[in-house]
Amino acid sequence: MTDASSDASDAEIPAKEEAPAVEHTAQKPQKRNAFSELMSSRNKHQKHTQEDKPRRADRRSSVFGPRDALGAYISKPESYPSSTVVYYDDDFVAIHDGYPKSSLHLLLLPRDPSKFHLHPFQAFEDRDFLEKVKVEVKKLRALAAGDLRRRYGKESRLERARQEAMDADPPPDELPPGRNWEAEIMCGIHAHPSMNHLHIHVLSVDRHSECLKHKKHYNSFSTPFFIDIDDFPLAEDDKDFGNRFTELKRHLDQEFEEWKRV
Repeated sequence: MTDASSDASDAEIPAKEEAPAVEHTAQKPQKRNAFSELMSSRNKHQKHTQEDKPRRADRRSSVFGPRDALGAYISKPESYPSSTVVYYDDDFVAIHDGYPKSSLHLLLLPRDPSKFHLHPFQAFEDRDFLEKVKVEVKKLRALAAGDLRRRYGKESRLERARQEAMDADPPPDELPPGRNWEAEIMCGIHAHPSMNHLHIHVLSVDRHSECLKHKKHYNSFSTPFFIDIDDFPLAEDDKDFGNRFTELKRHLDQEFEEWKRV
């Protein structure tokens, strides 16, 4: 591969030509025309504004809206640091949630464009796609469990008992099982996702985070609105759960109309 910077540095820089000497003669200052100067300034301002407009429009078009923010990670995961993007390949991107609701909160983002904007219930009707997602979730769960062990293993009673047994001389015939860190990881989706792009949550069960500020944040991961990935494929009657919130909204709308008339 040719190094463009080395080519540029080796290229000969042309010498700067000296400007020809100009014979200065005294000239009588011309009378200023305020109208001409005003119009000239206005024309320059209009030209500058027109030239800037396309650039500003292009910049806006490249920015994802709040509900589409996950699209940026799917589109160019390589442009983010490892503190944000855990890993990526042609099929998935794993990232740290920007507003974590637990001490460890990851998101798995499928990169299949045909699934981008589908509700999880619809996307997971594709059994092949669902199995592919489950395999990747299992991989990410294992990574998350390892991270939890590194973070909290020294404070865990079960983990400490196993480590003490391993350090004993001689070690016992049977080691304590230690802590099952994978059991401390939740993996699933929201029945009513807050972001447009399909995503699967992989988070620790502690729900300990400064971003957990409202009851709705806790409830979204602690009630049936959070559906475990292993519960898919859902039975047809289970899918009706997704409509309960819609029914509640209709009921609230009705109550609101009645309340206004009291």
